Amino acid sequence: MSGAIDDLVAAADQALVVFTTAAGDQRSGCLVGFHTQCSIEPFQYAVWISKANRTYRLVPFASHFAVHFLRPGDEQVAELFGAETGDDIDKFARCSWTEAAGGVPLLAGMPAAVFERRSLFEEEGDHICIVGEPVRVEPQDFTPMRLSAAEHLEPGHQSGERQSPDEAEAEADEPVDDLQEIAAGFGHELTPEQGRTEDQRGGSLR
Repeated sequence: MSGAIDDLVAAADQALVVFTTAAGDQRSGCLVGFHTQCSIEPFQYAVWISKANRTYRLVPFASHFAVHFLRPGDEQVAELFGAETGDDIDKFARCSWTEAAGGVPLLAGMPAAVFERRSLFEEEGDHICIVGEPVRVEPQDFTPMRLSAAEHLEPGHQSGERQSPDEAEAEADEPVDDLQEIAAGFGHELTPEQGRTEDQRGGSLR
């Protein structure tokens, strides 16, 4: 069954994007194939980030994020954000960008949008979902690079290398349930919006 559904979904050949975000003095970004508009009014966009990525460890503490649509010819950008890991290199020292809302890196010359985070959903799968509403758009006419164009890339982290934010940054011996404690272990202090409970925020963070 898994092979059949994999083939069915792969045939859709989703557009590739680069997701970037920031929290405090830290920045991160990764290549993403799971993303979509998820609401018409208000307009909302959802992106799913692999729990193996360093970016995942930053997402719970970010107020904004950006989605950059890749085009044919952006192979070097795809390789930088898809085959390298921020655990080993500073990706943003190797590309041109400016700082957008929330400290988010906005890559130069690319069709992109910056979103303010509205919800965060983390379930039992291997990705976390972040949902936001646009606060800035850099539109361009473009033809998207497709997922199949990046099949040859070896990811910076394999899908099984999953760590939670507190495990990765605080190396806690026991699970931490309180968001503020997790943030402190990560070197951050949550804003009032980030510190709201999952019921208040409309999502879950576990």
